[in-house]
Amino acid sequence: MQVILMDKVVNLGNLGDVVRVKDGYARNFLIPQRMARRATAAAIAEFEAKRAELEKAAAEKLAAAQAQGEKLSGLTVQISQKSGVDGRLFGSVTNSDIAEALTKQGFAVEKAQVRLPIGPLKTTGDHAVAVALHTDVVVDVTVSVLGEHA
Repeated sequence: MQVILMDKVVNLGNLGDVVRVKDGYARNFLIPQRMARRATAAAIAEFEAKRAELEKAAAEKLAAAQAQGEKLSGLTVQISQKSGVDGRLFGSVTNSDIAEALTKQGFAVEKAQVRLPIGPLKTTGDHAVAVALHTDVVVDVTVSVLGEHA
């Protein structure tokens, strides 16, 4: 199926590109997420009419993400969990725990934006975590996991 991208999509293309994707990917993900529209002649004409407006909105999103990224860059978040004597946690610190801690500090971050490269954190100490605020803005945050002895 051919679609027009309404936003930048990683490994696919930029705003306004007409790309061919599998039908299921378009129907089940791109179109419901409002990242793309079917590439019909009418849709292409409508997109070209609104192109400047859409590009301006995309640039504003990027600028807002960059501004938030500058504030978030180098931040340290402390999360305390129950742990054993050896520093291993009972359970783990997940991306939703980190997103919740960042939200409490005044940064609007969703759990899908928190990237844990090696999975959930299972030990105490400092861990580097990436937060993707936008497809072009990825910021590193330090998560300091503190152990509470049970």
